[in-house]
Order: sequence, then C-alpha cells, then structure tokens
Amino acid sequence: MNTLSVRKQTSFRLSEDLLTRLQIEAKRHNRSLNNLVESILMAFVADRPNKTTLAAMREAEESDDLEVLDLNDFRNFVDSL
Repeated sequence: MNTLSVRKQTSFRLSEDLLTRLQIEAKRHNRSLNNLVESILMAFVADRPNKTTLAAMREAEESDDLEVLDLNDFRNFVDSL
C-alpha cells in the first residue's frame, strides 16, 4: 500500500460484536485496528478485475484455439532464469 497516500478521517457505525472481533484479529496479527480494516477494504475493492482482464477471461472461455502449456517446458524455462 502506498504510504504517501492522503488519509482522510472518517467514522463508521459497527456492531459491538463486529468491532470486538476486529480488535481481536488486529491484536492477533500485531496490527492496528485502522490498518486491519483498511487492508480488508483495499482487498475487497482490488478484487474486481478491470476491463482488460475481463476481456481476456471471456476470450479464454470462448476460444477453441488456445495453446496448451507444457508444464515441463515451463519449469525448465523458469529453472534457466
């Protein structure tokens, strides 16, 4: 995450149970509550593929002419790096 990004203070209303559970998880992972919640929210919004990715996914699903990847060749290639 970009540490130079501008931060804006905001507030949310959460159930006491959810807040308690989040505080426990933050402590368990040695993180602040703010950091944990921000990370969860960033993962949520970043999980959506962009237009280019969606188009590639559609092409892969619809195409009959896709190449088959030989994993042995790929492993050899990676080992050669």
